[in-house]
Amino acid sequence: MTQNIYDDPAFFAGYATLNRSVQGLDGAPEWPAVQALLPPLNNCHVVDLGCGYGWFSRYACQQGASSVLALDVSEKMLTQAVSLGDDPAIDWRRADLETLQLTEQYDFAWSALTLHYVEALPALLRTVFAALKPGGQFIFTAEHPIYTAPRQPAWQHDQQQQKYWPLSDYQREGQRVTNWFAEGVIKQHRTLGTWVNALIEAGFSITALNEWGPTAQQIEQQAALAEERERPMLFIMAVTKPRT
Repeated sequence: MTQNIYDDPAFFAGYATLNRSVQGLDGAPEWPAVQALLPPLNNCHVVDLGCGYGWFSRYACQQGASSVLALDVSEKMLTQAVSLGDDPAIDWRRADLETLQLTEQYDFAWSALTLHYVEALPALLRTVFAALKPGGQFIFTAEHPIYTAPRQPAWQHDQQQQKYWPLSDYQREGQRVTNWFAEGVIKQHRTLGTWVNALIEAGFSITALNEWGPTAQQIEQQAALAEERERPMLFIMAVTKPRT
C-alpha cells in the first residue's frame, strides 16, 4: 500500500501552509503551463488521481465536465476537499493508486504531484491507459528526477556562497526517504528516461514534456521563485491514447 503520509497530523498541518493548499490552482506556479496543455473538458468524464484538496476536480466541473472521479488514499485530504466545496458531479473516493482498478471509461485523466509516490508505476499507467477512451488524454505533474535524485535534497553553497543543487545518485533508481513536514516521507526516484519509457510501454503517445521553470514575470511577482530556475523541481507530461 502507498505510504499514507498525508494522514500524518504533522505532515497534514505542514502541507496546509503551502500556497497551493491555501490558494488552490492559482497558488501553483506551474498552473499556467498546465492550462496551456489542457483539452476542453466540457461533457468529459474525468478521473483525478491523487485529488488532494480537490482543486482540479472542482475546476473540471466548472469547465463543464459531466463527471469527475476524485481519488485519494488520504481520508484527511478527502474530508478537506469536500469541506472546500462539493459538487454533485464529483465522486469522492478513497483509493490506493498502487492497486487501482478502474471499471469506467474516461475522456481525461489528471494527476498533480502524486505519481512520484507510486512504486507500482507501470501497472498504474497500464490501468489508466485501459480506462481512457481512444483519443483520451492524460496530463500529470511529478517531481523532476533532478529534484528526487539526491539522498539529501537541499540547496548547498560553494566557497563563494553561490547556491547550487547537489545532483547525486541520479542513475540509482528506487526509494528515497526524506524529511518534509514529517520524518520518513517515502518517494520513488526514476530517471526521466524511465518515466518516458514506462509511458511508451503502457501504450501512450507523448504529446508534450515541460521541465517546468518560472517565467520572468512570475519571478518579478514572486522573487522566491527565482531559485526554481536553477534546477527543475517538477515536470509536466501530456500523453494520449491513440485512436487506433
